[in-house]
Amino acid sequence: MPKAKTAPMQPMPKANAAFAILLLGMVSYFIYWGLGYTQYHHVTLFLIATLFGVFMAFNIGGNDVANSFGTSVGAGTLTVTQALLIAAVFEVSGAVIAGGEVTETIRSGIVDLNALPLKPIDLILIMMSALLSAALWLLFATKKGLPVSTTHAIIGGIVGSSVVLGSQISQGDGSALAMVKWSEVGRIAVSWVLSPALGGMVSATIFYVVKRQVLDYNVRVIAQLKAIKAEKKAYKEQHRQQFAALDEQEKIQVATAMARDAEIYDEPDYDPNELESEYYKGLHEINTRKDAIDTYRALYTWVPAILSIGGMLISSMLIFKGLKNLNLGMSALTSAFLLLMIGAGIWLATFMYAKNLKRKDLDKSTFLVFSWMQVLTAASFAFSHGANDIANAIGPFAAIMDVIRSNDINASSPMQPVVLLTFGVALIVGLWFVGKEVIQTVGKDLAELHPSSGFVAELSAATVVMAASVLGLPVSSTHILVGAVLGVGVINRNANWKMMKPIGLAWVVTLPAAAMLSISSFLILQIIFK
Repeated sequence: MPKAKTAPMQPMPKANAAFAILLLGMVSYFIYWGLGYTQYHHVTLFLIATLFGVFMAFNIGGNDVANSFGTSVGAGTLTVTQALLIAAVFEVSGAVIAGGEVTETIRSGIVDLNALPLKPIDLILIMMSALLSAALWLLFATKKGLPVSTTHAIIGGIVGSSVVLGSQISQGDGSALAMVKWSEVGRIAVSWVLSPALGGMVSATIFYVVKRQVLDYNVRVIAQLKAIKAEKKAYKEQHRQQFAALDEQEKIQVATAMARDAEIYDEPDYDPNELESEYYKGLHEINTRKDAIDTYRALYTWVPAILSIGGMLISSMLIFKGLKNLNLGMSALTSAFLLLMIGAGIWLATFMYAKNLKRKDLDKSTFLVFSWMQVLTAASFAFSHGANDIANAIGPFAAIMDVIRSNDINASSPMQPVVLLTFGVALIVGLWFVGKEVIQTVGKDLAELHPSSGFVAELSAATVVMAASVLGLPVSSTHILVGAVLGVGVINRNANWKMMKPIGLAWVVTLPAAAMLSISSFLILQIIFK
């Protein structure tokens, strides 16, 4: 299958200025709105917290969104600009529709607010330190081109600042660690181990089917067609030489028979028994073998089925998770039939699309179909990523806003749309400015990707991430996607395991590095605000 060239992210001064102005304008409006929302309580704290929160969202875009779209850009299916547009719509949509449970886990599920007597300022400083430390670590990893977990980073930040505060409050009596819900951290830690394994297993399983039933089948068919084409060419050349060796009388007889055969040969329902010349009889035998090859079988059967099942997997996450949160009153039976309708619609659309590709190059036709499929999976993965990981910035910041507004550590208000929009803009701007290194790593360095393998990696990762989101568990979409890419690489035998050494080291270091940075940040903020 032809490998499309990846369009590099070239310097674009006008676009850079436009994104910078967009972010500045959005943040300015948010500050204006936020000051009123918090009733002008602790203005300096609010402004600094906003800076840290937007900075965190910016770096989530540069690292997490970049690795999410690395497969699409690396496979040549989407340009960076197209990836930006998809991310802008589906990332924020995922956060709004399906991110509520994960946001709550990040926001209050890691620290036990009742374990020790806390003041409102304590919770604010914990979350501010976590946001700053996680953002700084993400920026470092992003510039090195290392896809790391924003979930690990923010949890490490929360744990680090919580432990140091607990140590201060308990005055060394051994209860400093009581603020952290270690059982919750342990549950999440298990998911960190399972994330890449699940991503790899699901991806390898799906891609094995795609490779065997579609890609390898096409390779065999193309080889057979090339062999028949070469045989046909040799047959014609052999006949030309034999015809040239005939005397004039024999040439007239052979040419006359061939002329009569030529008149009926192009008729769709001609009878091969009516052929007189040996040339057309041989040609008929070769063409019969060519016509017996079911060239487009994979495009007509397996490809629509794979896309239909993939579409239903993604849609099921939306229907049973996202739409459920909207309280539409849909019964399980109604949802199931809607899911079947979606699958049938995708199958029909793909089948008709494949039918229109008949008589075109098989490799190019397969490339086009999978490119279309990968756009759908890219959008789906953007939705699942938004549901899961944008909460890493919004969760801590929402806690800060609620405490500033009410001066109560247990305060919790509905997520305001302007918060989602502002952080969504910061996320997309971060992808634009600092995402190219991570896109390179995930899209090209881990394994060579084309639309079919990119489609499988994205579909597998989206399915695993959304399943975790349904359970309210903040897993690492980064680990899942890297595992999915490597799963494809294992089947294709082109996985770059050497690249996993620095990535694996970054994974191990992320949580303790963010925790240490958070401890330092917390102590500095304490000096400033206490």
